[in-house]
Amino acid sequence: QYGIVLDAGSSHTAMFVYKWPADKENDTGVVSEHGMCDVEGPGISSYSSNPPAAGTSLEHCLDQALRDVPREKHMATPLYLGATAGMRLLNIADPQASDAVLKAVAGTLKTYPFDFRGAKILSGEEEGVFGWVTANYLLENFIKRGWLGEWIQPHRKTLGAMDFGGASTQITFETEDTIENPRNEVMLKLYGQAYKVYTHSFLCYGRDQVLKRLFSKLLQAESYQGIVPNPCWPMGYNKSLSLSSIYDSPCTEKERPSLVLNTTVTLVGTGNGNLCALHVSKLFNFTTCSFSHCSFDGVFQPKVSGNFIAFSAFFYTVDFIQTVMERPVHLPSDLKDAAEMICATSWNELLQKAPKLEKRLPDYCAVSTFVYLLTTSGYNFNNHSFPNIAFQKKAGETSIGWALGYMLNLTNMIPAEKPSSHKSMLYNYWVILILLFVVTTLTMLVTAICLLRRSKSSAI
Repeated sequence: QYGIVLDAGSSHTAMFVYKWPADKENDTGVVSEHGMCDVEGPGISSYSSNPPAAGTSLEHCLDQALRDVPREKHMATPLYLGATAGMRLLNIADPQASDAVLKAVAGTLKTYPFDFRGAKILSGEEEGVFGWVTANYLLENFIKRGWLGEWIQPHRKTLGAMDFGGASTQITFETEDTIENPRNEVMLKLYGQAYKVYTHSFLCYGRDQVLKRLFSKLLQAESYQGIVPNPCWPMGYNKSLSLSSIYDSPCTEKERPSLVLNTTVTLVGTGNGNLCALHVSKLFNFTTCSFSHCSFDGVFQPKVSGNFIAFSAFFYTVDFIQTVMERPVHLPSDLKDAAEMICATSWNELLQKAPKLEKRLPDYCAVSTFVYLLTTSGYNFNNHSFPNIAFQKKAGETSIGWALGYMLNLTNMIPAEKPSSHKSMLYNYWVILILLFVVTTLTMLVTAICLLRRSKSSAI
């Protein structure tokens, strides 16, 4: 069987096609990624002034899904679209435009021969929890098949999940500590096992929104002059931006100046890592906390514990440091040093190192600095806990993100109760028969060799 999920993120949309053996619904460890397609163009939230174009943008990938899923399976294949922080922001700024975009997208999806089951905006908490479910499902931390086909609950600790998108960032992990804010607590029952999970989604702390907020802080510091130094851009790089491109978001609107928004300012890179970190740190509020301990912005967070997997822009940032800058990332100090090194590298040098990444290249200094501050000052990872973070894009051949967990939940493929052992009995019989056949064959072979040797020795 097959299932399709469109992950409508703030900066782009990705389509995932999943498959699993047809007789295994409500089982586990069998869903894998069958196909993937990146939708060309920006995220659907950017089509607020032209909603029909949001639907049209998906057609190329949906046409691929028609090829990826066998024709006879089309009608039985569930199709979902989940929109995340980009659409959450649009829904805050302009609910009517948000509804129009979702309606247009749903209209396109309904024209395809799949079993369309809705287009909706996920809450930040749903995004965090479904990402956590995906990671632990793929790594078989909930349940796995034994070699005889029986279900085994490995009783391994679950992994924490950290997601870093274009408009928000999420942290989700199982904890035994008291979760002081009930809004951050999610109780799950999966395969008969109860999990108490902490989750929080920080809107406006995704990569693209962080950059807008940072530019706003830089402009403020220089009283919105025509030319503004940017310590987070490399020396030799400068660019003119309109004020509207910075202040077109609910994340920056409170800082919007009284200037005409079509005014342009030129940001000039000065490549100063320490000064960049000073400006980036102003995006967080580390002082207010009405709980026993907080991450930032007054948000309760228990102490991080166990292993974590960090994906999306976390992975891309650390991968850039390791592959392009050729720096290891084992400790927080490695991340800090690497960020400073990127900031100190000139634009020409960066271009020589990674010409294919030209579009995002100027921002790696700011984003690396942000990831360092978020994980250490924000989430409170230290020299002891930071090495427990694995920066990964996939588990096996399947992408880590909320999409798979979302589909598993909506198709009831993760039951609350433990699967009964009889589901694997047929499989067990086959394994036992094969083992008996192998043992019998080996016994006959050994007997034949012994008899042959005896007849040879008696002949001598």
